[in-house]
Amino acid sequence: MKFKNLLIIITIGIAIFSCSKDNNTTSTFDAAQQAIDDDATLVEYLQSHYLNDADDGIWTITNGETPLMDEVVTQNITKNDIAYKLYYLKENEGVGEAPTRADSVLVTYTGMLLDSTVFDSRSNITWISLPLVIDGWNHVFPNFKGGAKVINPDESFYYENYGKGILFIPSGLAYGNNVQSLIPENSPLVFQITLQDVNQSDDDNDTVLSKNEDVDGDGDVRNDDTDGDGVADYLDVDDDNDGVLTKNEDANEDGNPMNDDTDGDGIADYLDADS
Repeated sequence: MKFKNLLIIITIGIAIFSCSKDNNTTSTFDAAQQAIDDDATLVEYLQSHYLNDADDGIWTITNGETPLMDEVVTQNITKNDIAYKLYYLKENEGVGEAPTRADSVLVTYTGMLLDSTVFDSRSNITWISLPLVIDGWNHVFPNFKGGAKVINPDESFYYENYGKGILFIPSGLAYGNNVQSLIPENSPLVFQITLQDVNQSDDDNDTVLSKNEDVDGDGDVRNDDTDGDGVADYLDVDDDNDGVLTKNEDANEDGNPMNDDTDGDGIADYLDADS
């Protein structure tokens, strides 16, 4: 089984983005058991395949090649009280900045099923916001770093020594029991990725970096909603819903609303509706 030069190569451009739509909802679906099944499937795959350095493809072991299982790192992730194991192979760590789970990343990637069907591919660098993608991506990219930007005399540019690797993601950290284009339900996924650059995002342009809008400190900005209005803080221009935009709650005018606490109650004004 080879990773490159496949018969089916279809670029759909949205496959990595998270999706809440449930196309196959059943009351009997056991997500915890599926996590166990996925891990067994991924372990079998990693034990029976290897990375061919000659063409950067994933091939079935036929002559004692080093299995992927001997080269991957295991990352344990808990989601909705279910334990998952995500595996990644770090071909190059990168020399630049490592993203947080709230940042944007400049990447190339190819995604495939375990049978080598390619369902999504980007050979040209593209910016992607990590809070908007599947959990597998959101959790694993902070393990890599961007590269060094080289600017040509004509102002074109490229990156050297960037992060590069392969991700092996259980279905519970991808699309679960939903069908997504060419991706069947309960499908573990494989992504070959490069991380070229990192941008510290301010998604709502409120002068507070998205990574700093993780109020509960769990690393996930998607579940922080200070005013309970259904809009996560990192996308909410008025985090405390007091009618004053977050960017205007900078009492000392130093450009940082995070250090302004007018009433001295230990809560920054932009998160404090009664400040």
